[in-house]
Amino acid sequence: MKASVYTRTGDKGTTGLLSGERVPKQSLRVEAYGSIDEINSTLGLARSLVKRDDVKGTIYKVQQLLMSLMADIASINLPEPYITSDHVALLENTIDQYDSLLKPLSRFIIPGDTPGAAALDMARTVTRRAERACLRVAEKESINENALVCLNRLSDLCFILARVEIEVAE
Repeated sequence: MKASVYTRTGDKGTTGLLSGERVPKQSLRVEAYGSIDEINSTLGLARSLVKRDDVKGTIYKVQQLLMSLMADIASINLPEPYITSDHVALLENTIDQYDSLLKPLSRFIIPGDTPGAAALDMARTVTRRAERACLRVAEKESINENALVCLNRLSDLCFILARVEIEVAE
């Protein structure tokens, strides 16, 4: 027999964290990892719209990383965090790699030059919102600091990828 999509466990307004605790669906932690889920969906849209294959591949790798980031935020008292300084370094190296293809920025960027770049800019703003949500959690509960830094770098990467999509021909 096929398992049902619905479990009925959340019908009374609670949800289960990855680490097993039940919390209200409107909790700050649930809002935070829900916002990270929105990043993943927005990046999926961006990946479907960008023209450059290298950017598509980079977005896909980031989407995979976001699964670990969500797991990190959806857990309390992990023995080992999912997101480490290695993930931060990977994002920084990716930013530097793409940034080296670009001319120095000389003007404000108005979103919308291409569908792919516009979707990447939307992902950047959703990432900033997710970062703020995680910072609200961190004011009250323990959160992996590398997860917070990772979100900060991800918004920078989205900005750089949008610029690459506009400025650099394959």
